[in-house]
Amino acid sequence: MSAARGGTRLISGPGLLLVWLYGVMVVGAVSRSVYQIATEFDRAPLAYSLSAVAGLVYGFITYTLVRGGETARRVAVACCAAELVGVLVVGTWTLADPSAFPDATVWSDYGMGYLFIPVLLPLSALYWLRRARTAQAVQEA
Repeated sequence: MSAARGGTRLISGPGLLLVWLYGVMVVGAVSRSVYQIATEFDRAPLAYSLSAVAGLVYGFITYTLVRGGETARRVAVACCAAELVGVLVVGTWTLADPSAFPDATVWSDYGMGYLFIPVLLPLSALYWLRRARTAQAVQEA
C-alpha cells in the first residue's frame, strides 16, 4: 500500500526532522568524500571510501523515508541497522587502531567530527521507524 493511499507515512512529525538531518548528512559526507577522493585519495583511501559509502547510505535512507509505505519502512530499518553497525565497527576500529586511518571518516570515533550525529541518527531513526510501524498496526486494527 503506498503512503498516498493510507500506507505508512514516515515524514510526519519527527520523521520530517530525520529526513532533514539525513539530507544534511548526505551533503556533508558526499561533498567531503568527493573532494578527498579527487584531491588526496592516495593519502587515506580506506577512510575516504568509507565516507563515500556513508554518504550513499544516508542518501538511500533519505529516499526511503521520503518514499514512505511499509516496504520503504522495512528497507529503511535494514539500512539504519546496517548504518549503526558501520558506525560502531568503524568507530571502534578508529579507536583501536588509529594508524589504519591516516585521516578521519564520517564514522570515525563514532562520528565525533560530526557532533556524534552519525551514531545518534540511526538510533533515532530506528526508534521512529518502529513507532511508525506500531502506529500503522493500530490504524489497521
